[in-house]
Amino acid sequence: MTVVIGTAGHIDHGKTTLLRALTGIDADRLPEERRRGMTIDVGYAHMALPDGGELDFVDVPGHDRLVGNMLVGAGEIDAAMLVVAADDGPRAQTLEHLALLDALGIRHGLAVVTKADLAGPERTSEVVAAVGRLLGGTSLAGVPVFEVSSLDGRGIDALRVALASVRDRAAGSAAARTGGGSRLAIDRVFLVKGRGAVVTGTLRGAPLARGATMRLVPGDRSVRIREVQVHGSEVAIAATGRTALNVAGVESDDLHRGSVLADDASVVGSDRLLVALAMPLPDRARARVHLGTAATDAVVGRSGRDALDLADGTFAAILRLSSPLAVAAGDRLVLRRTSGADRIVGAAVLDVAPPRGVSRRRQSSERVGALAVALAAGDDPGLAAARVELHGATEVPVRADAARGPGIGPGARPGATRVDVAPDVAEAVDAAILAAVGTGATLTVARAVAAQALRRTATIGRAAATSASVVAVDRLVAEDRLIRDGVEVRLPGSVAAVVAAEDPVLAAAMDRLERAIAMAAPPALAEAARATGCTPTGIRDLERRGRIVILEPDLAYAASTYREIAARAVAMATVTPLTPAAFRDETGTSRRYVMAILADLDRRGILRRTPDGHVPGPRASVGIPASGPAVAEGVAGSVDGSPPR
Repeated sequence: MTVVIGTAGHIDHGKTTLLRALTGIDADRLPEERRRGMTIDVGYAHMALPDGGELDFVDVPGHDRLVGNMLVGAGEIDAAMLVVAADDGPRAQTLEHLALLDALGIRHGLAVVTKADLAGPERTSEVVAAVGRLLGGTSLAGVPVFEVSSLDGRGIDALRVALASVRDRAAGSAAARTGGGSRLAIDRVFLVKGRGAVVTGTLRGAPLARGATMRLVPGDRSVRIREVQVHGSEVAIAATGRTALNVAGVESDDLHRGSVLADDASVVGSDRLLVALAMPLPDRARARVHLGTAATDAVVGRSGRDALDLADGTFAAILRLSSPLAVAAGDRLVLRRTSGADRIVGAAVLDVAPPRGVSRRRQSSERVGALAVALAAGDDPGLAAARVELHGATEVPVRADAARGPGIGPGARPGATRVDVAPDVAEAVDAAILAAVGTGATLTVARAVAAQALRRTATIGRAAATSASVVAVDRLVAEDRLIRDGVEVRLPGSVAAVVAAEDPVLAAAMDRLERAIAMAAPPALAEAARATGCTPTGIRDLERRGRIVILEPDLAYAASTYREIAARAVAMATVTPLTPAAFRDETGTSRRYVMAILADLDRRGILRRTPDGHVPGPRASVGIPASGPAVAEGVAGSVDGSPPR
């Protein structure tokens, strides 16, 4: 196992020169960096220790315009080396980099005051004291401060000894960064003639062997590891630390900085996160989110049930990301804002798939706080229990050798899952219904049943279930344990969801909206709703009834139009792998529309993406669904009357 130490500090304070003195490696690898004498992108170096171990270094740029690149490196480090020039003292990027390290929760490291030969003893001592004071209010409080000269070698040997000590302290944190699987956040991608694509990054979690198969996240594509290299040498197995992987099974264009290779099931692609913020931010605040080597824009949700203050002094919020990121519960991220009092805010990911719809009614400070405590303690049983309490029902893998626990789902077999249901939900729903629906049930159906226990207007979308659970639902309808209501089913005695169409004015507006988006290239949903006078209530009811399909927040189709276009896609994919360009030409639309439909069909398993294009997927024979993604995700729509989140 190798510990990764990241540099931090203001531009021209000697970070790269210090690394060269320590390792003999010039981390400025780009010609422009060498020409201009400044680090532009992230650089890498490594150093052998006297005890036979090694240290990896990530050298980051210090320019204020390159903070995004700095965070690419800092997002995957175990410890930090803050560098301050004795002749210049702490400057703007010293403070910003220190704030970013604090937001990331970096607790191990040291500080180095460079250029001691230029500043003289008195000035150097003043800067050492100033750096110590700066560190005092951060996660790096108490780390040692060293003075060195990279040119004449003064203090370099003592610094090497101290770095070995940092390695020992940070080793435990490095080993525990992820769970039982392996995970590598990609920071560089390049092609090697005769070998194909090579990616580099910091390997976390379990060792990784040549020949292993991993997932590319987001996207969940399978990638095979053809070769593993550490520090330029091929190895059969790599432990944690800087690693290069020669990969196969995926196009090089699909590999990019920010993606993650993982065989850890907890790492998923998500564009909506429940997080604990170090300080409260205003509702709808906008920020740049940095996670690992990835970055994307986000909107902070801190209103209603999302505005929770937790017992540990943190503040829960929902982050809505502009694009999915590879993330696992427990990850730390940084939010950077361009305005407002708090420009840099740290956050911890509590849930990668926060409750939606009726399940949001369970979102309370106590339940979210219990989740945060279990995550911080690494308490896996406590974490599982906290997630069940928060969601009402959760899907968990079942080991073949594990005893059957409380819940619903298939028996223990390789790759099997079961659905655990919260005690209050189990008490409120007929156990026979839980057991029957649980025969091959998906989390979708279980959450819908859980929602029925919370509020009896909830419904289960029939198209959302697997074929096995569809059979179970049909049997329950035949036995009068469930009532079919159009494309949905509900518990006997429950009140059907309020039908907006009972209002003739709204019913007419709903009809107008459905007609307005019955085309291959529909207008934006918000624009069409304004033009037709259809309210959010009408939109939700149209979706609940299966009359429209919402693919993205502002992209929707009339259900009949969606089925026609999707059926055309499946027909084309049956003849030859379907490319976005061919589908675009066939529909006469643009890439925006066809990519949304193809992504939806891939997600449903009706199509399957391959390097050559989209081909029929495992559920192609089921046919095109009549309802949209909101139903497929779980509880149909937002039956508590709140807008879709």
